[in-house]
Amino acid sequence: MAARSPFDLSGRAALVTGANTGIGQGIALALAEAGATVVAAGRSAMDETVALLRQAGGACLPLQADLQQNGVAPRVIEEATALAGPLDILVNNAGIIRRADALDFGEADWDEVMNLNLKANFFLAQAFARAALAAGRGGSIVNIASLLSFQGGIRVASYTASKSGLAGLTRLLACEWAQHGINVNAIAPGYVETNNTQALRADTERNAAILARIPAGRWGKPSDIGGAAVFLASDAAAYMHGAVIPVDGGWLAR
Repeated sequence: MAARSPFDLSGRAALVTGANTGIGQGIALALAEAGATVVAAGRSAMDETVALLRQAGGACLPLQADLQQNGVAPRVIEEATALAGPLDILVNNAGIIRRADALDFGEADWDEVMNLNLKANFFLAQAFARAALAAGRGGSIVNIASLLSFQGGIRVASYTASKSGLAGLTRLLACEWAQHGINVNAIAPGYVETNNTQALRADTERNAAILARIPAGRWGKPSDIGGAAVFLASDAAAYMHGAVIPVDGGWLAR
């Protein structure tokens, strides 16, 4: 009898936030293809994601939730558990970006980004871990950080702050929860073809400058991030705690 692959997620339940498009959708598809039952959560409709996963032979259960609401995290975990059973995997992917020069950056834009990109991620992780510990289970949390967890960037003050904070939070939670069998790691995507980067790709000069810096010579695809998420959620990453892994085509190595 063949040994089970350490990347096999069969029988596991995963919650992926912001899975309606882009990186979240790519991660949800990759987890489903690896065998996981996926709860796709977010404020927007998940019809496209559900169709993609089912077309690939995977199980996808949509869950509508406004993750910026105070106190919503325990309910999201409870509802996801009711749909799919006890959760084994949480992917904190939902996030937004606001652009303006630092001199002009508004307080409302700051709060909106920080609330979703950092605060919501922490309280979802907390609710996930509380449920796991109460059930005597371990689990895997994968946070979606950014190149701006390592770099400053320009005109994205709150996004840079939130993604830098998320990298630090990943390490803190790993230090506290590794002893309980909960792995907390993060992926730092590079420039990926998503709705958020459409304007950059449409700017001929900026697009050329970005591609010139990427050793791989291309923008990333959501599926590139999906493979890393499968790894971090699997038994193959059982001894990984607090890592922030760039998946950037070599951008940071340049």
